[in-house]
Amino acid sequence: MILETERLTLSLVQDTDAPFILKLLNDPTFIQNIRDEGIHTLDEAKAHIRVKYTCSYQKNGFGMYLVSLKNSREHVGLCGIVKRDSVEYPDIGYAFLAEYSGKGYASESANAVMQYGIHILGIGRIVGITSIHNHGSIKVLGKTGLVFSKIIATEDGECMLFVPPDYKPV
Repeated sequence: MILETERLTLSLVQDTDAPFILKLLNDPTFIQNIRDEGIHTLDEAKAHIRVKYTCSYQKNGFGMYLVSLKNSREHVGLCGIVKRDSVEYPDIGYAFLAEYSGKGYASESANAVMQYGIHILGIGRIVGITSIHNHGSIKVLGKTGLVFSKIIATEDGECMLFVPPDYKPV
């Protein structure tokens, strides 16, 4: 386990989590708000875990973490820190199954991950990015203390960049 909050645990994503990852990546809300990863089999989900999550843990020392309910251990989503080529600083990322949206899990896990990244991992600045139409994500980023800065171009198209309130671009 990486982190624990009042209601959640966050842990490294492993090959054994492939059924959940397959379900999450094919959730219509994930596809609408993030992207269609084109993952349709358990083998593809396992490969995705190795390429996206395990490689990030090894290369960056952080990545996306599996979010589970503390009491039932049921997997509900992902939350973590991502380093994208198109964004200067690491950013907070999260995705939850539609049936767990609106329960505060994204905000709870994102706040914990932000504190973990800054205070434990020593990451100097963590930003947030989201698509312009993802109103739920915009709300979560605000709850982490990040503020809208500008529209940027990413590998996923135009996105909103959120930064810490004390950030002064050079």
